[in-house]
Amino acid sequence: MLHSATPILRSADRPAVPAPKRLALLVGLLAASLAFGPQAAAQNAARTFLGWQSGPDGVLQVTTSDGRYLIKPYAADIVETSFVPRGQQDTGTSHAVVLAPGQVAATVKEEAGRVQLATGGITVTVEKKPFRISYAYKGRPLVAEKRGYGHAGKLESIEFALDPDEALYGAGARAAGMNRRGQRFTLYNKASYGFGKTAAQMGYGIPMALSSRRYAIHFDNPQSGYLDFDSRHDGTLRFETIGGRKTYQVVAGDDWAQVMDGTTRLTGRQPLPPRWAFGNFASRFGYHDEAETRAVVERFRRDDIPLDAVVLDLYWFGKTVKGTMGNLAWDRDSFPHAEQMMADFSRQGVKTVVITEPFVLTTSKRWQEAASKGVLATGKDGKPFTFDFYFGNTGLVDVFAPRAQDWFWNIYKELKAGGVAGWWGDLGEPEMHPSAARHAAGSADEVHNIYGHQWARLIADGYARDFPQERPFILMRSGYSGSQRFGMIPWSGDVGRGWGGLQSQVEISLQMGMQGQAYMHSDLGGFAGPVLDDELYVRWLQYGVFQPVFRPHAQESVAPEPVFREAATKALARDAVRLRYAMLPYNYTAAFDNSRTGMPLMRPVMFEEPENDMVPVGTIATTYLWGSDLLVSPVVEPGATRQEVYFPKMAGRADSVWFDFYTDKPHRGGIVETVRPVAQHIPTYVRAGAFVPLAKVVHSTSEYDGRELELHYWHDASVNEASGKLYDDDGHSAHAFEDGNYQLVRFSGKTRDGRLEIGLLPQAGARAAVVERRFALKVHNVGARPRAVEAGGQALPFTWNAERRLLEVSLPPLRQAPLQVAVTL
Repeated sequence: MLHSATPILRSADRPAVPAPKRLALLVGLLAASLAFGPQAAAQNAARTFLGWQSGPDGVLQVTTSDGRYLIKPYAADIVETSFVPRGQQDTGTSHAVVLAPGQVAATVKEEAGRVQLATGGITVTVEKKPFRISYAYKGRPLVAEKRGYGHAGKLESIEFALDPDEALYGAGARAAGMNRRGQRFTLYNKASYGFGKTAAQMGYGIPMALSSRRYAIHFDNPQSGYLDFDSRHDGTLRFETIGGRKTYQVVAGDDWAQVMDGTTRLTGRQPLPPRWAFGNFASRFGYHDEAETRAVVERFRRDDIPLDAVVLDLYWFGKTVKGTMGNLAWDRDSFPHAEQMMADFSRQGVKTVVITEPFVLTTSKRWQEAASKGVLATGKDGKPFTFDFYFGNTGLVDVFAPRAQDWFWNIYKELKAGGVAGWWGDLGEPEMHPSAARHAAGSADEVHNIYGHQWARLIADGYARDFPQERPFILMRSGYSGSQRFGMIPWSGDVGRGWGGLQSQVEISLQMGMQGQAYMHSDLGGFAGPVLDDELYVRWLQYGVFQPVFRPHAQESVAPEPVFREAATKALARDAVRLRYAMLPYNYTAAFDNSRTGMPLMRPVMFEEPENDMVPVGTIATTYLWGSDLLVSPVVEPGATRQEVYFPKMAGRADSVWFDFYTDKPHRGGIVETVRPVAQHIPTYVRAGAFVPLAKVVHSTSEYDGRELELHYWHDASVNEASGKLYDDDGHSAHAFEDGNYQLVRFSGKTRDGRLEIGLLPQAGARAAVVERRFALKVHNVGARPRAVEAGGQALPFTWNAERRLLEVSLPPLRQAPLQVAVTL
């Protein structure tokens, strides 16, 4: 049924903001404060409400004088709104969204001059006069369209009104400050060579805005444009694009965990990477030949530094940087026995990763093949489009064309058959992408931002089809919303080798994790520039222990591998690598959580404490949470002897305590404290009540079996009940959890009546073999020698270190039955 109303015309919007900066800011704040009130003005002076109808699919259609709004509920906390201008059809498809709409009950009602669509969480209110669309979550106002859809010059836009105190995050990978409000970001993926403390444009321009009010708006359109986070200081969030869909999704939640869950349900979860991806990588630009590559791997073994992968840059297919890109086959002069080399590495637990690029130079060995098979982007004449860039005269693989996808995948498949275990996709913005190039899916500017996304997809699809039981490793410099669902591992690009480069990395990774890309990481030590700074190198690697992928990489002018650094630096680097391996069970469990819930591995402090009247928690990027229980504060200044750390208050606890991970010194939550860094490690803390499983250090993750672990628990009187878990599987099967081929151990802690009770509950999937695990339990912060330790009614021998306040006890083997440990304090 169509419900109509008489069209009402509105007067023009508010007058322009005066020029002086202070007055402009005041006017902007006033405009934003009115956004949810009766003075919020019409979204568009010429837009009037004509009528509405709702269908059995739950979609609310609102007809206006200039088009139609289609409002679709996806879930209780997710709703989509599309505007279709008059005379157009909503024929666009999403490259980001995988969640199907209509899976939640929604009601539509009309009353008091408005139409409302309501789920169990989000309510969309369409005011008739003046016309306005606003969103609320469980009665809490979120955001409202301001002018809504508009068209000026060559850009179309969608505008929203912001609250004056609202902080904004998102827009992809940038180094622009944690709160990005006040800036306008270009949505055009572009590398930032040698960047330092700031970088306004990088390889991941994601059209998503997240708010401190705990909602996200995802603009479902990949075309080139801008995302304006109130750069005019008039209280406006503005998405601008050259064309395409006028569609966005609003995701809301009670807390940040729910927002992360919603955004990754919408665009897809990151599958669990292979376990070896959590080990140490040997990588540089680049290893020139087989002998050099073998020598490097051997050096790691000789120096007793664990290693899981070696990465080959472009010399694997050519002797020179220029002129050979596109060969995509082993240079047999330099790598005469590549397959044997990779097999030898594999027996040592070392995987081989090779670089590939989407450019096929006219001087490469595959040019004629690529041109004749029609796998390249074309010009308006239909012939392969060629252009010059740094590496030579080139064409570009059209990853959107099915025949090109098959051609490219068959190359990967052949290399995989020879022993390649992982893929590095470089220059995938693409680094050079002339507007005149045409692809099967549209012009260069229309598809530019999804080029890397589609490239990763064709590799992931190839694995799903031809190697369905394997987890791919896909390292990419560029991507888009939802790229995580292809198993893409992003990195921040060619960062400068300097302290500024290190300083920007936490912010970049935190922001990307909030947008679903939880494995964003950096070239440890920095990439660009002939800088030999051992302190910088060590501090970067120490930070790398607590970032998603541990991969030192740099130009070869200064060796990025720890085995080539001087003795003192090598020793500190070795300690960092070994700690990374010791933390494998904790890190792998955090990765499992990400694959199930979307919670990133690196989490902003505000995830723990969303609001604080005294401390701007929403702007903190110097300290962050690693997984659910560790708090990390990297050292990013040379010669640092003092460092300020904010210890967040823990949700739901009146008293919050954090312990130094290395010394067990307690720190009270809710305060900023000045700490003194030491050379051996960066400041790291663990929450009271945390369970942290640690492993024996192995030469590579291929030797890891998780059968003998340390289980650390940080006891404190402020924690009456605690929980944690350990996740484990074979480390390589693509759907281990879904197939029931996994093991879980759930930990619990309870303090009452002078007793600490620690429970271990083993669980396993239907197809999992029974695993016997032995835990060496280490309880921290035990102030006096316990009177007894028991398990299953039997007394257990234990040791207690008075100086360290540490209780240690070896537990009975854990198989299928739960184990309850009682410590009489």
